[in-house]
Amino acid sequence: MILRARIVLPIARPALSDGAVAIEGDRIAAVGRWRDLGRAGSGEKIDLGEVILMPGFVNAHCHLDYTHMAGQFPTPRTFIDWLKVITSTKAQWGADDYTDSWLDGAKMLLRTGTTTVADMEAVPQLLPQVWDSTPLRIISFLEMIGITQRRLPETVLAETLEKIKTLRHERCAIGLSPHAPYSTAPRLMQKSARMAMQKGWLLCTHVAESQTEFQMFMEGRGEMFDWLKKSGRDMADCGLGSPVQHLERCGALRNNLLATHANYLARGDALLLGKKRVHVVHCPRSHAYFKHQPFPLRRLLRAGVNICLGTDSLASVFKAPRQNIELDMRAEMRVLADRHPSLGPSAILRMATINGARAVGRRGFIGQLSPGAAADLIALRVSARLSRAEGAVLEHRGAIAASMIAGQWVLPPA
Repeated sequence: MILRARIVLPIARPALSDGAVAIEGDRIAAVGRWRDLGRAGSGEKIDLGEVILMPGFVNAHCHLDYTHMAGQFPTPRTFIDWLKVITSTKAQWGADDYTDSWLDGAKMLLRTGTTTVADMEAVPQLLPQVWDSTPLRIISFLEMIGITQRRLPETVLAETLEKIKTLRHERCAIGLSPHAPYSTAPRLMQKSARMAMQKGWLLCTHVAESQTEFQMFMEGRGEMFDWLKKSGRDMADCGLGSPVQHLERCGALRNNLLATHANYLARGDALLLGKKRVHVVHCPRSHAYFKHQPFPLRRLLRAGVNICLGTDSLASVFKAPRQNIELDMRAEMRVLADRHPSLGPSAILRMATINGARAVGRRGFIGQLSPGAAADLIALRVSARLSRAEGAVLEHRGAIAASMIAGQWVLPPA
C-alpha cells in the first residue's frame, strides 16, 4: 500500500511536499516523494488529498478510567481538596462506571490522533477485556497505593504481580505504577522499582506534582503532611529532601522511569533526573488547572532530560460541566506553546511523538515515519504551506481525517 499526501511530516526528518508512505504489512517500507514511490511501488495506491500525514501521537500519561469525571468536581481550593473529592467519587463508582469511562476515553484518543497511550490503571480488574475493545497500542501501568500497615507493601505488590500473570496481549504491555511518593510507602516504592528492573518493565509514578507535596518532603510540614499523618501514614520519610531525592533513596531513578509532572524541583533535581536518564511527562492542561508555578521546562532541557507529553485525566483538566471535552494531545500542545512561546512547534511535536516513544521504550518503532517503524499514522485535513506544517498540526481542531495502527485502518479515510 502506498499513501499519498500533500504534506508528509515524518518528525524524524524534514517535511515533504507531495509525499508518500509505502506500507508493507504492519510496517513502513519507505518514505519519500510521490514521484519516486508512486511510480516504483506496487499494490494499492491511495491519494489522501489535502492532508498532513504524520505519525500518531504517543500519549505518555493518561487515566482512561476517569474520563467520565470531567467537569464533575467543584473548583478545588487546594490540591488536597481535589484529592479528597476524587477519592470519594471513586468509592461511589462501580465496575460498569469505570468500564464505560475507560472505553469512551479510548474512543476520544483515537479520534484526536493518539495511537499509543501509557495508561494508569486504577482498576486493573478491567484488564484484559478493555484491551480487546480498542485498536490502540496500550502500556497499562498497574497502580499501587499503600501508606498504612493495614496492607503491607509485600501484599500490595504480590497482588499486582498475580494480576500481571493473567495479562498477555500481542498489542498491549504492562508496567508498574506505585502511585506517588506521598501515597506509597517507601518499601513499596523500593520493591516496585527493583521488580521493574528485574522484569524489564517500565515504572511510572506521579512525583512533585504539587507545592504541598514538595513542602511535605522538604520541610516535614504543611497541609498534605497533616492530612496524611491523620490517615495513619508513617511520616518518617519527610523532611529529608525533595520528592525527587526521595525517589533516588528508593532506587527508583532509572532509565525505565516515567516521572509524571515534576512541577516542583529543588536545586540539583533536574541534573539528577538527567544523570539518571529519567523521562519526565508534562501534562500542560492539568498543570494549568491546578495553577501550579511555571513548569521548570528550561531547567529540565538544560539537564538533558527527555520531556514528553500526556493528557492526564479529564478529571484534572476541566472545571466546567462536560461539553465538547476530549482527551486530545493537540490541546496539550497548544497550552504548552502558549505558556512557553520560545518553544517552537517542531520541539513540541517531538515531545508528543518521538520523545514519548523513547519514554515507553519504543524509540524508532512508533512516533515517527521511517523505514521499519510501525505503520501507525494519522491524517489531518489541513491547508497549509510546507513551512507552516508543524504549526498547523498544533492548531488543528476536531476529528482527524484518518488513522492507521499496525497497517490497519482504524479510522478509514472518507
